[in-house]
Order: sequence, then structure tokens, then C-alpha cells
Amino acid sequence: MSIRGKACIAGIFEHPTRKAPDKSVAQLHAECAKGALEDAGLSLSDVDGYFCAGDAPGLGPLSMVEYMGLNVRHMDSTETGGSSYLILASHAAQAIAMGKCDVALITLAGRPRSEGSSGTQVRNWGANIPDSPFELPYGPLTVNMYAMAAMRHMHEFGTTSEQLAWVKVAASHHAQHNPNAMLPKLVTVDEVLESPMISDPLHRLDCCVVSDGGGALIVTRPEIAKTLKKPVVSIRGAGEAPKNLAGGKVDLTYTGAVWSGKTAFEEAGVTPADIQYASIYDSFTITVLLQLEDLGFCKKGEGGRFVADGNLISGSGKLPVNTDGGGLCNNHPANRGGITKIIEAVRQLRGEAHPEVQVKDCGLALAQGTGGSIGTRHGSATLILERG
Repeated sequence: MSIRGKACIAGIFEHPTRKAPDKSVAQLHAECAKGALEDAGLSLSDVDGYFCAGDAPGLGPLSMVEYMGLNVRHMDSTETGGSSYLILASHAAQAIAMGKCDVALITLAGRPRSEGSSGTQVRNWGANIPDSPFELPYGPLTVNMYAMAAMRHMHEFGTTSEQLAWVKVAASHHAQHNPNAMLPKLVTVDEVLESPMISDPLHRLDCCVVSDGGGALIVTRPEIAKTLKKPVVSIRGAGEAPKNLAGGKVDLTYTGAVWSGKTAFEEAGVTPADIQYASIYDSFTITVLLQLEDLGFCKKGEGGRFVADGNLISGSGKLPVNTDGGGLCNNHPANRGGITKIIEAVRQLRGEAHPEVQVKDCGLALAQGTGGSIGTRHGSATLILERG
């Protein structure tokens, strides 16, 4: 069932904290919910659908519905890591189109910074996962698995560390205008290359930040969105897809975005050339490069040239990307930062981004999320959003 034009994002909120040692995860969820409802001009009593992923404590939606005092008739707790919240936005739109709910609340929150989490710990998917006995003896780390993909892309296509560094440089150009960004300092290509090597070929500044925080969305029927105080942002197309290891026959040079993007563009009836702004999941610099190729913004193998020389910087580049500073500079809460991709895309479409990074007359935007690891199994989700 197509969701084109059947649901709108009516409220957004990004939690301003980047470290919350004195707050619980449930409290952060609730604060994000409050912010998004206030942004939309709605109340808790208006919400009849609730959506969250594995970051929600306890029994997920059951625990959070009780904690926040919600009275809902539809729930969803899809978990696909960093792509979860783009999939949940699509699922909320589907539920609304089917009449399962009218006002959907989607919340994310986490405290990985306060809890000491990082990409340098062994990535343990759980003892009950079939592949774990074969992988865990090798001690897979998040950063190592992304480094493998980066090294392979360099081998296949001649991509350079300097080109990857431009992804971070662009993020820093945008983050300098974000008062909440963890890393607001402008950096150069040389500074990225001179930062410590974490996992060859990825330097420290090729890696995303680890932050506490969260965010929330309100998705409604168009008839409701048009009565509210904010500009209408419609969900025009969506796609989701897994990419697995195929019994060890894995190609590290592409991501699941090759499928989720195709589905989203077909449903939306637009092409990559029509997109004026893109929020691309940026756990590492290589993550951005691969997804830009897979979404069709450039040909496979040409991502290095596409991202170089400031081409992702708003106002001067080919395609403005992550104008809030993204995960590389702004925040990356709960290892599921995909919700922030939607939030900044909505800001751009509303004309609410910082004046220095606002895309002029932005009418069509894309949000892309990847969850898991591009070096192993992962999920991909694409949303195409439209003003009006």
C-alpha cells in the first residue's frame, strides 16, 4: 500500500542535552514526547498510536505507554538499529493510512555517553543469534567493521582518506552554527588526517560522536496537520530493506540503501536529481559516501569525488547534507540516530534550519538511515519528505 500523501510529520523535537547523568532513559523519552507535542500544538490526549525501538526501557511500548500516561489503540516496536526510526515513521504513516490511528507519537532516547558506550567494544549481537558463535571469536568492533568497508572501497575504486575527510569537514561547517552540537569547531582535511588512527583507514575524526539525548516525531493524518500551527510536511515515499551476509558472500562496497532508496524514489515519483537536501546517516565518514552512491546521487565508485571539495556544504556544494552537523559533530543518541535525520529534514522543509545552512526554497528532502553495521548485517530505510 502506498503511503504517498497519506500522512504528515506535524511535530518534531531534538533533546538539547548531550550528557544526562541525572536523567533516566524513560525520562528522556518523555521529555522528547512533550517537546514534539508542543511543537505540533497537540496534547497527550490526542495521541492514539505509539512507536519506539529497542532503546525504550522495559517492555518497550508497553512500559512507555504506561510511563507517559498514553491511551493508544496501536503500537509498534520495530528494531533495526540506526534505521529503526525511519522505518517507524513509515510504519506510522501506514497505520494512519489504514485507520489504525490518527496521531502517532514516535520517541527515541538513550544515555550511551553516560553509560560509557563506544564503538571500541566488541559488537555482541547476542548469544542466541545463529552467526554469533562464528563471529565473536574474532572480536568484531563497530569501528573495525566500518573500516573494512572503507578499505575495500579504497581498493576497488581508489577512494582516498582525503576524500573521506571532506565528509567530516562539511559536517563541521554546519555544526559551527548549531549551539547544541558536541563538536562545533570547524576542522580541516589535514586535521582529520592528523587525528589518531582508530582502525585503518578511519581516524578519530572519521567517527561519530557518542552522546546522550533523544528526539521525537508526531505523525498525523493530513487533515489534522493542516489545522495545526506548523507548515505541513508530507511523507511522499518510503522504503526499507535488510542486507545480510549471504553465507559469507558479502560485498562491502554497497549498503541496503540500493534497495530502500529505489523503493522510496519509486513511491515518491521523483529522482535523486529532484532532492534539494539530504540527511544521511553518518556513523562514520564511509557510511555517508556509500549511501550517497547507493541512493543514486552519484555512480558506484564515484562517491569520493562527489563528497570532496566541499560538495556537501550548504550554500556552496552540489548537495547539502546533514546541516545540523549530523552524527559526526552534533549528536548520536542511543546508537539509533536515524530520528535526528528526519528532524533536520523537517526543519529544512519548514524553513526552520539555521539561516547560515538553510536551503533556499527547500521543497523536497530525503532522510536515510542505516542500522547494524555495513561490515555485516544491517537494515536500511529511506524517507522522502515534501513541503506542503
